[in-house]
Amino acid sequence: MIKKWNFPEDRFFDPDASQKKIAMELYESVKDLPIVSPHGHVDPKLFSRDSKGFGTPADLLIIPDHYVFRLFYSQGLPLEDFGIQRKDGSKEGIEQDHRKIWQRFADHFYLLRTTASYSWLAYEFKVVLGIEEIPDTENAQNIYDEIQEKLNSPEFKPRNLFDRFQIEVLSTTDGAADPLSIHQEIKNSEWKGNIIPAFRPDAVMNLGSPDFKKEINQLSGISGVDIIDFKSYIQALESRRRFFKTMGAVSTDHAVVSPLTSELTESELDRLFQKALKGESTEADQAAFSGHMLNEMARMSCEDGMVMQLHSGVFRNHNHMIYDRFGADKGCDIPITTEFTRNLQPLLTKYGNDPRFTLCLFTVDEYTYSRELAPLAGHYPAIRLGPPWWFNDSWNGMSRFFDSVTETAGLYNLSGFIDDTRAFPSIPARHDVWRRVVSNWLAKMVVRSFIDMTDAFELANMLVYQQPKAVYKL
Repeated sequence: MIKKWNFPEDRFFDPDASQKKIAMELYESVKDLPIVSPHGHVDPKLFSRDSKGFGTPADLLIIPDHYVFRLFYSQGLPLEDFGIQRKDGSKEGIEQDHRKIWQRFADHFYLLRTTASYSWLAYEFKVVLGIEEIPDTENAQNIYDEIQEKLNSPEFKPRNLFDRFQIEVLSTTDGAADPLSIHQEIKNSEWKGNIIPAFRPDAVMNLGSPDFKKEINQLSGISGVDIIDFKSYIQALESRRRFFKTMGAVSTDHAVVSPLTSELTESELDRLFQKALKGESTEADQAAFSGHMLNEMARMSCEDGMVMQLHSGVFRNHNHMIYDRFGADKGCDIPITTEFTRNLQPLLTKYGNDPRFTLCLFTVDEYTYSRELAPLAGHYPAIRLGPPWWFNDSWNGMSRFFDSVTETAGLYNLSGFIDDTRAFPSIPARHDVWRRVVSNWLAKMVVRSFIDMTDAFELANMLVYQQPKAVYKL
């Protein structure tokens, strides 16, 4: 039996008739607003002059998406069967036939039902790709052919889809030593798509990385600063931030396990830095250095105006076997308990009251929303709360978020939506879920008489479009 997508216009709205009616009115007012995407991980090469496009359907929807293949792996399906490349470059045992990869995907597509990925993929198949049928064992190859034909057409070239999605601005995430040559090429082209970089210095701040010295050498070369000590290291970072700003960057991004911040003396910092260059850092050294460097990044943000984003609370690469074989970002990053109030106090004591500073906080530990993050954002002028992130980037996660934070932090201390995705075709899908959750939640506030319809229309526009532009100064 052929199964088609169940895709009613009132999907995701609460069943109460009066609330659903209001939610639909609010959604209609925001559904076609331009997309503002101030943080994500789409590769800018996709939009370069020499872009090869999306490749095959497997390249588009399976191989780069750990949200998808992590669920398959949890059911005992080998990552090799889905074309996931090994860390050492070996192709032994890795499925190279993309039709076979697609067939396995379709055979097991049912495993994704009720997940956030299923919601996103439903939108991508139905709206972006125009595929009416849900993938299964029988229709897999026909759907593959239909998608491949579309991907080979001019309408599905990345730049054309960018315009079709009505993306007003898209921020990538780029290492401190990245020359940003692709960004420069895009800027020099006749295409008007607004793609900007974001400064991600993690690789040159992680003392424990086996590649730390190599990363520092690259930073030294690209910045033109001879990095011989902590002072010259800071000068190199400041130089790179200035360059990123000239390329349109409005933000920095930092991924840490714990949002610990601290203050160390310059002599202690230089000692830790020199140890790291020799490969002798301890875990305690790494934690102390990271804590101080977050303070340094906050200082620099006060000076250059870039928004500081802090993503914390993830135990990266929890499954050592998968990491050793396939590398990072393979679906085995697990949330951990995260403490913000004490850990952020040193940074907030120095910069939390500075009107030049904006700190966007993200967490996967949603239990901290009402206990810590909402009270912090409801007090410190510098703090804005990023939207539900990663495991919480879902209808339920977003709904819980609004219920948890708004009474304490208010709506004006939120950042608006940030899709944080590598999967370019999922961007409109993710933003659509946010727009539906916002509309549904505001409708609930209306029917309960917390706000009126005038407020609701204003707030829907603000949360969908105006707020991310204001917070990120776009």
